[in-house]
Amino acid sequence: MPYGTHEQQAPAPSRRRALALAAGLGAAVLAADALPAHAAERTWRTSGPNVPAMAHFDTVMRDYMQARGISAGSLAVSRQGRIALARGYTWADPAVATTRETDVFRIASLSKNIAGTAAMLLAQRGDLDLDAPVGDFVDLSPLPGRTADPRLGQVTVRRALQHLGGWNRDVSGDPLWRDHALAAESGFGLPLSEEDVVAHVSGLPLDAAPGTAYSYSNYGYLLVSRVIAAVSGSTFEDFTVSDVLGPVDVARMRAGRSLAQGQVGEVRYESKYTATTVLDASGAKVPTPYGGFNLENQLGNGGWVASAVDLVRYCTVYDTPGAAGVLTPASIDEVMAVPETGGGATHYGLGWYVRPTANGRNTWHFGSMPGTYTFLARSNGYTIAALFNRRGEGDGLNWGEIDPKLWSAVNAVGTWPSEDLTPRYF
Repeated sequence: MPYGTHEQQAPAPSRRRALALAAGLGAAVLAADALPAHAAERTWRTSGPNVPAMAHFDTVMRDYMQARGISAGSLAVSRQGRIALARGYTWADPAVATTRETDVFRIASLSKNIAGTAAMLLAQRGDLDLDAPVGDFVDLSPLPGRTADPRLGQVTVRRALQHLGGWNRDVSGDPLWRDHALAAESGFGLPLSEEDVVAHVSGLPLDAAPGTAYSYSNYGYLLVSRVIAAVSGSTFEDFTVSDVLGPVDVARMRAGRSLAQGQVGEVRYESKYTATTVLDASGAKVPTPYGGFNLENQLGNGGWVASAVDLVRYCTVYDTPGAAGVLTPASIDEVMAVPETGGGATHYGLGWYVRPTANGRNTWHFGSMPGTYTFLARSNGYTIAALFNRRGEGDGLNWGEIDPKLWSAVNAVGTWPSEDLTPRYF
């Protein structure tokens, strides 16, 4: 079993206007919603079918959530593409609505394998050469007066997907999390658009030659999402919904919003931190999950919302490819292939961490952003998705231990239930 170790768009003026209006109207309301309930007032609640043979999963989730003060969680487990368990968990004030097993959460970096799947599908169809330069599809022109790194043309789609594009956030920072600095350096107004971010970064030097060093890059996935939009002739969201998620009947997954008001069935996100809004230039302090970062610019790398059952159902693209009808086994092998550099016991494929084993491969990803912590893994025919509405904020706890604890729950199941819950949700 795997033990993970890690963590087109509307024209800019109208989009900025919409975000700015939402920021102005929503911050005061959301400030109260973003605060966690007092631990003394909390009650433990579950939703979804009770499966006695899998009771150990409930214990793992309860202990994990209560130790960290997590108010909302969701879990789904499938075996050979059949959903065996789907649960929503609530550890909150009784006045807080019970989390349903179909409620959606921001999934953060689990979004990366969604982008990898969409890019691989276009390649499978012959519409996209993964080894073509990103600049063949996306305008990488720098801002006036700035010069592009001459190596920028060596950034291919595959290298961007495998974090080999040459950007190192530990050296030059992550442009998707530096909105105020980027706006000040480039003279852009807030909120930034994807085009603003790309134009700014295109005028910066790369931190390494493309293809020579692995360095986790959210920005590379922003570029991939724009490649997918350009090649498909649609938006990245629309293409993914219709061609990747549609064939496996996943309809709840969608692009998340910085301000999640009006999003049906979406949990609230909790953080003890506030931040200066990046959605306008007002300087307003907001709960970090609601305007402290621009989620609209992060769909390719971390911006989807989904339920746990949606994620395990989506994974039938990989678990039962013949039935899913999206990627062929050969394409799946390419998604999981060892990159030109950065291989070893574990490597990064097209949106997945991969560990080859004697019986095949373990694949997984964690996701983390303010108000969100997520986990998705596949091994030996089992798929697990666990989603939470807060992340570690200086608590000193090991949040990654959800990985081995859930696999111990898999091993604790004596006889797997025969009922397939898939028709209940799809």
